[in-house]
Amino acid sequence: MAVLNEEQEMLRDMAREWTKNEHPVAAWRQVRDAGKPFDEDAWTAMAEMGWAGIIIPEEHGGTDFGWLSLGLVVEETGKTLAAGPLVPSALAASAIVLGGSEEQKSEFLPRLATGELIGTIAFDEGPRHAGLDVSTSVHDGRLTGTKAFVHEASRAGIYIVLAQDGVYLVEKGKGVSIAKRAMVDMRDHAEIDFNDAPAQKLAAGGSDLAQKILDHARVLTAAEMLGMSQAVFDTTLDYLKQRVQFNQVLATFQALQHRMADLYTELELGRSAVEGGLQAIDSGFAVTEAAALAKARANDLLHHMSKEGLQLHGGIGMTDEYDVGFFLKRARILEASWGSSSHLRDLYATMKAF
Repeated sequence: MAVLNEEQEMLRDMAREWTKNEHPVAAWRQVRDAGKPFDEDAWTAMAEMGWAGIIIPEEHGGTDFGWLSLGLVVEETGKTLAAGPLVPSALAASAIVLGGSEEQKSEFLPRLATGELIGTIAFDEGPRHAGLDVSTSVHDGRLTGTKAFVHEASRAGIYIVLAQDGVYLVEKGKGVSIAKRAMVDMRDHAEIDFNDAPAQKLAAGGSDLAQKILDHARVLTAAEMLGMSQAVFDTTLDYLKQRVQFNQVLATFQALQHRMADLYTELELGRSAVEGGLQAIDSGFAVTEAAALAKARANDLLHHMSKEGLQLHGGIGMTDEYDVGFFLKRARILEASWGSSSHLRDLYATMKAF
């Protein structure tokens, strides 16, 4: 595990206490039952605790605690499936921090830091992640193109959009059409059609700005997946310790003990990769390599953990009464976001040694 400083420990413990006591999985169940893909109260609470500004510089209203700190918070929210735009809004903020002009930073970052403004990133255009290969174009400051499966799109006020010649900031409004998409995780996803939408280029981040944003998206998504994997493991272990079958507690069966031991090993390997990715962003060393590794490991871990958790619960694991199914549904969406395991392995294999 990563060595944390005092501030990071306090931030992690605060997030852990809030998710456990104020926003357990039961809170997400209530939001889903109400037909809402977004928890307004949860987001308000997150913003009040300063989580929206963790990677935003202090001069723009944030705390600048770094990516490892943000990852610790995201991991805890992943454990209870907290339905808020923390991840996509942080990614939008990081794009402006990296590539925005001073005017853009002054206009958007303070509002992102307080949670008043929500942002998201719109990169992918097809049914599968294709890296930085896009057809969206910009002419005379007007952006045209279609982005598929944009996370938290309907609540966002700004979109960080990848075009053929760079990364642009587009505000919701003229030229922006949003079509909601019903996904298995019941969260806020949409397809966005940009038709001559006014766009501001993020030109200060250099030619590799899009890759940096994508790296951040992979690592932060992996942090959420790590939290989900931990929650499934803990829930399944508790169930095995309580469930009696053939007059014996399931946890006493050696075969099941071996399976849980294997899952624990995979969990710790995944944690190492994810924390390594977060630390790589903070240090600026081999970020793209670490991001690909972290997301690939998180994909494999959560896919295996969610399937095993469901199976070890038995038939009742398939029912809506038990929370474990929520994690499997969310897992399948996140696995496809920003690169599948096969895509990332191919990418990693072609990278130059660092």
